Parts: sequence; C-alpha cells; structure tokens
Amino acid sequence: MDIVIPLFDRFEPLDAIGPYEIFGYMPGANVRFVTDEPGPVQDVLGALPVHVPTRYSEVESCDVLLIPGGGSHLTMMDDPPFLDWVRRIHAGTRFTTSVCTGALVLGAAGLLKGLTATTHWNAIADLESYGAVYTAERVVRQDRVITSAGVSSGIDMAIQLAALLTDEVTAQAIQLYTEYDPEPPFDTGSVAKAPAQVIEMARALDG
Repeated sequence: MDIVIPLFDRFEPLDAIGPYEIFGYMPGANVRFVTDEPGPVQDVLGALPVHVPTRYSEVESCDVLLIPGGGSHLTMMDDPPFLDWVRRIHAGTRFTTSVCTGALVLGAAGLLKGLTATTHWNAIADLESYGAVYTAERVVRQDRVITSAGVSSGIDMAIQLAALLTDEVTAQAIQLYTEYDPEPPFDTGSVAKAPAQVIEMARALDG
C-alpha cells in the first residue's frame, strides 16, 4: 500500500506528520515523502527541517496521495508541472486526500469542481473559488476524494482512511495505540464556538 505525501518549504508540520503517524502503523503501508528537489525541506514554524530524498516526478502512481497545507500550498499551486503531476497521480489512486489548505492545491488542479469539500476555516472563500461547495464538517469524503479541515483534522481523516484501507478494528487499534482521545482544555476549536477576540488572534497566526 503506497502512500505519498508531497512536502515543500513552509509545510504545516502536523498536516503531514499527524497522518504519517497513523498511516505508519497500517499493515503493509509504505509512506513516502516527495518534493521538487531532494534535500532538506523546512516547515512553516522553522525548526523542523525534513530530509526528503525523492523527487515527486519519480513517482508514477500510488494508492493514496495526501496533500498537506501550510505556506507550502502556495508553492504547489504556483507550480504547473506539479499540478499536472497531481492530476496524473489522482487518475490512478484509491484515494486522493488533503489536510487544511492542501485542499486548495486539489482545487487548483481542478479536482474539486462540484464536490463538497472542507479546508481551514480561514480559506473558505479560496476553496469556493475553485468550484467546491464548502462544508464545516471536519472530514468530507466524496468518492475517492477526501478533504479534512484545519491542521489537527488530518489525524481524524487518517484514522477514517485507515478503516477504509484495512478494517475498522485495525483503525481502532491504531487510534488506541496512539491514544488519540482528545480532551482539549478549551472549547474554542472551531469558529462556531470561539469568541471574536480568539478568532482575531488566530487569524494573526496565519502568517
């Protein structure tokens, strides 16, 4: 089971590493990170360089394609050869997925037209500009396309996908092993629940 995650400079670390943690425990799964030129790729927070040895152009097919977000989505969207590659890979995947603003890359590749999808709450208008119908759901599946909302939602998506690729008991075992049982200290994890002051400060974090 071949899972490919493109990483470009300024990627959001949890977008990629959260799902990787889940996928890595699936029986038979092989997770590969790819980029434009082999070497170190820097995360958006600045302290987690990742050495990526494989060019995305070397990958001709995979079972799962996962596009993470963060500032890297702008680089991916402005790279026509990369978008062409996304379209080619999508044609043969079992599932094409995104986390956070990674959905905008799928949109730029023309894969979300007419589909219901989700992304980070601060990127709703951008998502809709690609012909997608936004929903505030945390994970949205439209046949082979699965989008997830902001950052941490990629873990939810990965667990759901693990159930689709293996079985529910395996996915539940991975969830238990990683002890994914959130009990956040504050009930401000969505714009529907957060006060205006918190929303304003959160927007400022999206640098």
